[in-house]
Amino acid sequence: MPEGPMQPPPPSPAAVARPPARRASLPPLVWFACGWIGLMLTVAILADLLAPYTYTAMDLRNRLSPPAFMAGTWSHPLGTDELGRDVLSRLIVSIRLSLTIAFGATLLSATIGTTLGFLAAHFRGWAEQIVMALADFQAAMPFLILALSVLAFFGNALGLLVLLLGLHGWERYARIARGLAISAGSQGYAAAVRQLGASPMRIYGRHVLPNIASTLIVSMTLVFPEVILLESGLSFLGLGVQPPDTSLGNMVGYGREYLTRAPWILLFPAVAISITTFAVSAVGDWLRDRLDPTLR
Repeated sequence: MPEGPMQPPPPSPAAVARPPARRASLPPLVWFACGWIGLMLTVAILADLLAPYTYTAMDLRNRLSPPAFMAGTWSHPLGTDELGRDVLSRLIVSIRLSLTIAFGATLLSATIGTTLGFLAAHFRGWAEQIVMALADFQAAMPFLILALSVLAFFGNALGLLVLLLGLHGWERYARIARGLAISAGSQGYAAAVRQLGASPMRIYGRHVLPNIASTLIVSMTLVFPEVILLESGLSFLGLGVQPPDTSLGNMVGYGREYLTRAPWILLFPAVAISITTFAVSAVGDWLRDRLDPTLR
């Protein structure tokens, strides 16, 4: 009998059980957020080169000049403020200062919280109780009222502002670092290094910290927008960045007095604050979903 067409061999069970590989791709919203963050970082780094004027230079003959798209002149594309200062130049310098304050305060908060969390996990007992009690006290305290009180009493120095904002949110890092350090201590790799005679600093700095760094980085991306908003709120109330320095919240605070006559003074820094906080939050949410092992 003539043989029929040859049939392909049946697929192996492993091939049947294995799902097709999916290409990882960034959502469009995350692409936009990453692009905006990159733009803000570029502006902050190259602020002195990008600013067309000195941000403190005044021109009273061109005060409250409208932006170019509102029948203004292209010599001041975003208009001028009440003293004739170029809004674009002030916006560029404000982005640099606001991002510097937010980054420094976030890094300080993460350092304080992670260190206290490691101390609580290492010593346990009374040390852990003290750290957790401080974390509960910090979480229960209205931080904005505390910040207003401290700045009104001790002054508005930039270093004090960064230090004060650095105390915001440290309890989150402390709780995360404590829980993950205790979990790592019960696993094999931390116990093995301890049996080899490694010091606690080496155990937590070289072995525990790299394994929990992804979680801490996600927490930093979620705290960073809050610090920007806090700095903006304090500067808006007149207790943050002081003249001649300028920040985004500082520009919004001074622009509110000219909201009806010159809304562009307030509009551009407010948009920069809103989009920047949204972009960092979007990246933080995406990182949290990507790094969460329960969602894989």
